[in-house]
Amino acid sequence: MWVAQAPMSWSELERLVHAAEASQRLRRQLRRCHSSAELVTFARLLGYRISEADLRTARVKHGIEHRSEQRRRITAG
Repeated sequence: MWVAQAPMSWSELERLVHAAEASQRLRRQLRRCHSSAELVTFARLLGYRISEADLRTARVKHGIEHRSEQRRRITAG
């Protein structure tokens, strides 16, 4: 069953991504997480209110964007 995305939670994930882009140390710490649940727990300890649903949505969205970019490159190629 699909559940509507909580806007606050999604904005928190975006905030975490921007912080990770700006901090090599944070990126290393996030890479050490071995599961979505572990990453969510770590992020929450840092004060980011994200959920596993946010991570699933982000993975799907990233996959779609990545495939679209690949298609553009092939057709431009």
